[in-house]
Amino acid sequence: MSTHGPLVDVDGLPLWLRRLVLATADIDLAAWQRFSAPESGSRDAAVLILFGEDLGHGPDLLFQLRADSGGAHSGQVAFPGGAAEPTDDGPVATALREAVEETGVDPTGVLPVALLPALHVPVSAFRVTPVLAYWQRPSRVWAVDLAESAAVARVPLAHLTDPANRFQVRHSSGYIGPAFVAPDMLIWGFTAALLSLLLAAGGWERPWDTEDVRDLDVAWRFTDSRGAEV
Repeated sequence: MSTHGPLVDVDGLPLWLRRLVLATADIDLAAWQRFSAPESGSRDAAVLILFGEDLGHGPDLLFQLRADSGGAHSGQVAFPGGAAEPTDDGPVATALREAVEETGVDPTGVLPVALLPALHVPVSAFRVTPVLAYWQRPSRVWAVDLAESAAVARVPLAHLTDPANRFQVRHSSGYIGPAFVAPDMLIWGFTAALLSLLLAAGGWERPWDTEDVRDLDVAWRFTDSRGAEV
């Protein structure tokens, strides 16, 4: 069985989503895993990349702001997800279960549409499988457990692809990678790198200033100052 590719017939999906779903079948694994190759001994996990659509702002993505609890990814913006449990029947089940626990999303309105190859997240030693899904029947979402999630938000694709909202960040460790600013949120690290790949594969990416590199603390201040504007 393939570890990545479409799970449904794309003819039943919105036109704007089809290109991305089809692209999951043709991923160059060598190039993909240069981003972050799975390592032996990693714990299985999955994230739900949930695409919705709103009459007011068009296609969007669901994100959560993790609570500032002191963990490896605390205080960061992420796609809903987490570690696999023994009772999970594969990454789709893991992603949906975690999304329900973290955002309260009604899983009956969520259609899993494709799998991406697993990627390693060194800081947490997880082997993460991204699960693409379409929100057929949007439901209320909220931060279910404030000890785990500080907030959840639907961010329009139009906002994420706006060059004014993209730059790169430099971590004190020496890491430099893509970042996105959203209302009261800074998306960086693993989530931003994965989001960048998705925007390119879906045909949504617009030219942006890749030479705009900001120290992480400066990027946080920029986010705070624009929180009421973007």
